[in-house]
Amino acid sequence: MRLEDWKRTGLDYDHRGYHVFYRDEGQGPPLLLVHGFPTASYDWAPLWEPLVQRFRCVAADLMGFGFSSKPRPYDYRIADQAELFEGLCRQLRLEEVHVLAHDYGDTVAQELLARFLGRQERKQRGVVLRSVCFLNGGLFPERHRARFAQRLLASPLGPWLARRFDFARFSRAMRQILSADTQPTDDQLREWWELVLHNDGRAVMPRLIGYMAERRRHRARWVGALQQSTVPLRFICGADDPVSGRHMAQRYLQLVPKPDVVLLERTGHYPQVERPAEVLAAYLDFASTPSQSV
Repeated sequence: MRLEDWKRTGLDYDHRGYHVFYRDEGQGPPLLLVHGFPTASYDWAPLWEPLVQRFRCVAADLMGFGFSSKPRPYDYRIADQAELFEGLCRQLRLEEVHVLAHDYGDTVAQELLARFLGRQERKQRGVVLRSVCFLNGGLFPERHRARFAQRLLASPLGPWLARRFDFARFSRAMRQILSADTQPTDDQLREWWELVLHNDGRAVMPRLIGYMAERRRHRARWVGALQQSTVPLRFICGADDPVSGRHMAQRYLQLVPKPDVVLLERTGHYPQVERPAEVLAAYLDFASTPSQSV
């Protein structure tokens, strides 16, 4: 599916007075798809058609990403992105959901999980999480290996770098985090770059990158959610990812009780784009277990 087709069939959701682009398609158990940085919900296009045959798939461009609003100033906190998805679930009257997340979206999913566990403890009503599946992301900040460009973007030099960030630099950065066996085409890179540029997205990148500091600040809450989870979890990990690959999977095995990890060899930071068939098989295997009730 090309980017123009993905955009044409999108819908509009209002979050705090701002426009949020999302897609809602399929029948069956609701599945929230939460994308990563610096791309958008279009990352799920390689899995979309087979997933909508089994699930009602809801994928949104988070605030500051893709075709959604990118206001300045705005407090781009992970908690706000979680509230965006919770509000969208209320509007769509989704009472129970499964979650498939990647990268930045992993942290949003951890916050959703922490909120759900808190509601369970207090016996409060809200969206019920039935399962959470993570793809490559900084689940444990001490093992997240940020690239030099990410560290620079998070520094006081971030606005300076963002203004000078062009397609050549973007392409080089993306190619470095994907496996040598699964390099993107120039057309793919240009579509991703279009998502970054939309609504002057470069200008908000230094604000969005604040998620790395949030991960460190809220580590106890978000890692604790993994360790205390009452819902099934799986981590599908591209082993060759220099940012959050094999080393992140090893940490998951150390810290999460009864860890369920699927390691994809010769795969980098974007497994759903690099190895969609393998990710789909691993996810459907996870979804078909009795505890999932899918």
